[in-house]
This record gives sequence, C-alpha cells and structure tokens, in this order.
Amino acid sequence: MKWILVWGMIISGFMSNAQQGQAPKQEPAYKRFPTIPALELLRPDSTKFTKDDLKKQNTLIMYFSPDCDHCIHQTEDMIKRMDDLKKLQILMITHQPMNLLVDFIKKYKLTDYSNIKIAQDNKMVLPGFYRMKTLPYFALYDKEGNLITTFESNQKVDTLLKAFQK
Repeated sequence: MKWILVWGMIISGFMSNAQQGQAPKQEPAYKRFPTIPALELLRPDSTKFTKDDLKKQNTLIMYFSPDCDHCIHQTEDMIKRMDDLKKLQILMITHQPMNLLVDFIKKYKLTDYSNIKIAQDNKMVLPGFYRMKTLPYFALYDKEGNLITTFESNQKVDTLLKAFQK
C-alpha cells in the first residue's frame, strides 16, 4: 500500500512539473508594445504609407474588409457623423485585393474626407499584431501615438469619441 502512495506522489509530482514547464501565454504584441506599430502599407496609387506619414493627432485605425457587411455599416455610420470625427486621423486598412479597396473608396467617396487615409496591409502584419478575431477592428491612439484602447466589431461613433476623451 505504501508503494502505491509513493508512486502516486511521484507521478503527480512529474505531472505538476510538466504543467509548470508549459510556456505562459504571451500577451498580444499591441499590449506589449502599446504604440502605433511600424506600418508599411500600400496606397491605391501604389505608394507606400508608413507610420511616418501619420500626423501628430488622435488616430483611429480601422481594419476592415470592403465586402464585410458589418464593415460597410460601420463605414456608413462614420460617414454620417464625419463632422464629429473630423478632428481624428482615420486610417482604414484592409488586406483585401486592391480592386475591392478602390471600388469601396469610390462607392463611399472616401477621398472627399481629408482626415481619412486608406491603405492595404499587403503583408498581413496587423491581424497578428492585434490578434484580430472579428472585423471591423479598431485601435485608438492618442496624439503621442500611445494606445488608448481597442474594439472588435461594430461600434457606435459616440463610443469611439468617448474613448478619445478619457
């Protein structure tokens, strides 16, 4: 009977050590590096867009897909409230093919808004950086480029604006 107890203790000790040896889940990169990430995006005119192209102002990064119904509704809601959003620098980014992006820009006349920049994440860097699960995805940064918060899925414009006020 003693041997059974001894072996049980030995086995449970090995099992607890094995569990402790597992690598801890690492936080997503955006939490470990809470500033605007290095960007190398492609604009519809085939020029590069980088972090250096951003102005020193509050920045709303919206990762979207031109053929996503939620993203379309979010864009429409934001366009309706563009007067309230005009003080923000809005960077709309997609990984979808450029022809879909160009059609989206034309359909919603996004070039009419000087505070909106649109680009393609042709290297698919940002979904992994933010560990995105759903679209649209939002990352909000202050004037110094520090992360304020992130949101997944559609958000009311008022929710986005309030986040910048904190």
